[in-house]
Amino acid sequence: MSETSFVREDPWRVFRIMAEFVEGFEVMSQVGPAVSIFGSARVPVGDPLYRQARRLSNLLAKEGFAVITGGGPGIMEAANRGAADAGGQSIGLNITLPFEQIPNPYANISLDFHYFFARKVMFLKYACGFVCFPGGYGTMDEFFESMTLIQTAKVERFPVVLIGSSFWHDLYKWVRRCMLEEHNYISPGDEELCTITDDLNEAVGIIKQALADQHRRAALQAVGGHARPTAEGTLMGMPVAGSQVARKRRAERTRRKR
Repeated sequence: MSETSFVREDPWRVFRIMAEFVEGFEVMSQVGPAVSIFGSARVPVGDPLYRQARRLSNLLAKEGFAVITGGGPGIMEAANRGAADAGGQSIGLNITLPFEQIPNPYANISLDFHYFFARKVMFLKYACGFVCFPGGYGTMDEFFESMTLIQTAKVERFPVVLIGSSFWHDLYKWVRRCMLEEHNYISPGDEELCTITDDLNEAVGIIKQALADQHRRAALQAVGGHARPTAEGTLMGMPVAGSQVARKRRAERTRRKR
């Protein structure tokens, strides 16, 4: 791209990005506690996974959770359908692709995105838990991004539930054997940041407990905690202990006490 093209086109792109964030924040801020559900768009109606996703989102909606999906077919459609069946908030965050992704008809709240990263912020910021059904690259992207954010403490730990033990088992074995034991690329315990289960009631229970824990943490932070959430849903913590800023803040606190 030439310098002229950059000056003419790229700065204006910022306004399109801003528009997606503004609309997303405006709509999603009205949503109650929510669960983001991911999975393959290629799962047909009637497939056991489709029925599971529909049933799980139905259970979550009956517990008062909104259900957020990517708005497309397959697992996304099943999850939106189950939430709508229960009279809950069924949210579809559709993405514009070179090959058209047709939004499923079961989302009663629908947003369209051009940028994957803006859409991802909405999945994260407004959900108190992730559920991943079997899927392809997109599902893996969401799964591993959630692991990264939790591992690096960029977000408060939230439940990541993987439905379908036969699908996820070999990946878990590879993470444990290759990433942890052979190469030490992750730390002990990092492989336990998610839960694999086939029990939908267990999945609902994990998410309900996590929401209760989140409310307790929020109350403690309001009293005296130091980590605070940023606008995009990640955490802004205190500087590291040895930094100049941290030393100045400690000195200021000491002076005030005197």
